Formats: sequence, C-alpha cells, structure tokens
Amino acid sequence: MTALDRLEATSVHILREAYREFKSLVMLWSIGKDSTVLLWLARKAFFGHVPFPLMHIDTSYKIPEMIAYRDRVAFEWHLDLIVGENRRALDAGQTFPQGKLTRVECCRALKSEALKHTLSGEWPRRRMDHAAGRLVREEKPEAFTGVIVGARADEEGSRSKERYFSARDQQSEWDVGDQPPELWKQYKTDFAPGTHVRIHPLLDWTELNIWEYIERENIPIIPLYFDRGNGKRYRSLGCYPCTSPVESSAGNVKEIVEELRSGKFSNIAERSGREQDKEDGGGLETLRRGGYM
Repeated sequence: MTALDRLEATSVHILREAYREFKSLVMLWSIGKDSTVLLWLARKAFFGHVPFPLMHIDTSYKIPEMIAYRDRVAFEWHLDLIVGENRRALDAGQTFPQGKLTRVECCRALKSEALKHTLSGEWPRRRMDHAAGRLVREEKPEAFTGVIVGARADEEGSRSKERYFSARDQQSEWDVGDQPPELWKQYKTDFAPGTHVRIHPLLDWTELNIWEYIERENIPIIPLYFDRGNGKRYRSLGCYPCTSPVESSAGNVKEIVEELRSGKFSNIAERSGREQDKEDGGGLETLRRGGYM
C-alpha cells in the first residue's frame, strides 16, 4: 500500500465506525478542498452513496462561486444538503462587514453560533429539495450529536490537539484537556448522553496529501484554488471580506502538487490569508473552544 492508500483506508474506517456508532450523524461541508475530499471518501466508504446529511453553514459572505459550486455538486451527486445560518445576526447587521463586530466576534456569531443552533435543530434551516432543484425551508429540523469534520492536524495549531473522536459538551464547547487517548487505532465512541462528538477522518492528512489525492482520484474542486492568469490563487477558502489569495501561478492540481513538493510554502501558514486567525493571535483555539469548525 502507498501512503495515500493507508490514509484512505484509515479515513474510510473512521467514517464507517462513525456511521455504525452514531445514529444522529451529519457531515460538515465547507466547499473547500478538505471537506470535498472528505465527501469523496464518504462516497467511497458507502459505495457511491452518502448515508447521512451534509451541512453547510452559510455566513452570507461566502465567495459567490462557492455557493454556486455547492448547489451544483449537491444536485448532481444527489446529496442530502442542509444549510444553516445566523439569520438574527445578519438581519440586525451584527457582522464585521457592517462594522458592528470584530472578525473573531463575527466568526463566533455567523459560524460558531449558527453551527451550534443548526445542529441542535433550534434554528430554521433549509434543505435541498431535489425535485424542485433548490433549497427549501425544513419543517421539522432534527438534532445531530455526531459531526464529521474535515479538520487536519497540520493545518492550524489547535487542530493538532484533536482526536479522531473528540467530545464537545451540550453547548458544543471543547475542553482541550479532557480527551481520551487513542492508541493502536482503538477509538472511544461511547460518550455520556448529550455529548456532541466531532469526528475527524482527515486528522493525519497533510495539505500535500490532500492535493495528491485530488490528483490521483480526479476529484472536481472549485476553481478558486487555481491561478486564473493574475499570479494569485486561494490556498484556503472563507468569507470574502476576510480571505485573501496567495502569490502563486499554479493553474491546475498537478502544478499545486509540484509547488507544495518544492517547499514554496514551507514557512507560510496554510491559513495565512485568513484574517480572523491573525486577530485571534495567530491561531483559532479561542474560537474552536467555543464550537468553531
């Protein structure tokens, strides 16, 4: 087996273990490269079918191409897509672009709070109606306690403290120090009632692994990751007021793989274009302790 084969096998095992152990299971889909690889792995794990819903938290400030890509892929692959948002904050103008909040406060409101209340079923949300070909309001939202996430340990400091199965309390808050050991691929999946569990099948993948796998599997990725002739491309995707492209002329997957292997970004953080990370002291642990993705 190659290194990619071993990573794929572990991720597929984690996905199947999660499906077996958690009855109210959902997978977060941010539209980015990692969660799209995770979606591809889920389709492999379950023979072309994804047996649980995908959830996207829409801040209303995503790059428009991301939303178009999300809806197109969800329709073409017949995905059970749920979309949540913090409509209260958006309607009140309580956001960073409106000048009412800092970037970190905006992330907490539009991402962390939206995720928490969408997972619990407390807030209205929309669901893909494949017959109508659009998102419609969901009448009876269910609650989810198992949440599959495309986080990688090498992407950002706080993510390196995660486990494959990482517990959150009933408020979706994370006690970094209170996590079970995971030895010899023995995973703790029995948690106290009311516990929310984040599941991380990509934890040991690197940025290079992700792009090598995209190349090998020919996974359709949103074109924002590629240079369009101006010498810039996105390395990490987020909201357009807080996300900047990097200097790169890589125009396809093969060129991104070559760029990463060359070490061009070895001293530049993958999320260097995400302004909220800088505001939070260079990391996301403050936000992630409170339920951020």
